[in-house]
Amino acid sequence: MKPDAKPDVKPDAKPDAKPDVKPEVKFDTFAFDDLTPRVLHDALALRQYVFVVEQACVYQDVDGKDPSALHLLGRDADGALVAYARILPPGARFDVAAIGRVVVAREHRGQGFARTLMLEAIRVARDHHGPRVALSAQAHLEAFYASLGFVRVGDEYDEDGIPHVDMRR
Repeated sequence: MKPDAKPDVKPDAKPDAKPDVKPEVKFDTFAFDDLTPRVLHDALALRQYVFVVEQACVYQDVDGKDPSALHLLGRDADGALVAYARILPPGARFDVAAIGRVVVAREHRGQGFARTLMLEAIRVARDHHGPRVALSAQAHLEAFYASLGFVRVGDEYDEDGIPHVDMRR
């Protein structure tokens, strides 16, 4: 990326994408102890590339919450990791299950991967932790998460230099 170029930080350029249009993606969910070194490497590499490099945001991504989380990985037809989300149990971030570290590889954005990833993350969170789910959304993605049934709770706040809002469904 050129030094003066603005990073494309949207996980999906089409928040209004039709829910019935799903990209070809295979999801697997892992407890931390079930992640192989290669799978953990791939997940952390994708998270770091998007959240630290693309967004030019220096922060501690490995925050001590990964061991208690479920890790949702989405691979395309070629087996490449293209999407990831972390599902925290109640009490780790909110009083209910939390979906976070939602990321789609740049070259796969705008194709419905973020919507498909979130629908799967919501399903996994509900199956493992009950019907209520929360997340801390980058403020510019509030409409995307609202389209999935999330409702903003509280005021906008700064997290690592990026405006965020808490949302629940």
